[in-house]
Amino acid sequence: MASKRIVKCPNCGVFNTNREYCKNCNTLISHQKKRELKKQAVAQQEIEKVIYEKENPNLAERLKNHSNIFYRIFGWILYSVITIVSLIGAGLAWLIAMVAAG
Repeated sequence: MASKRIVKCPNCGVFNTNREYCKNCNTLISHQKKRELKKQAVAQQEIEKVIYEKENPNLAERLKNHSNIFYRIFGWILYSVITIVSLIGAGLAWLIAMVAAG
């Protein structure tokens, strides 16, 4: 036997029995449905973020794939400089953490 759920609509105050939407104002009142919709929205945002990052690469990536050889060389140089600076920064952070740890 199914349980009886009575939920008060936060919008109009009408009590609803075993409904996902209010019978008076059609406002969503089901907590399970709200969670499902929020989960779907978060998943869709993640998909849109990945698509955006895939379609809009950074400057170095765009230059590495350019049709002009000079831009392509400059893109590889820029990419290499960014990589080396990141490695130096990571090494310094590791060194500082090791010195601080004792």
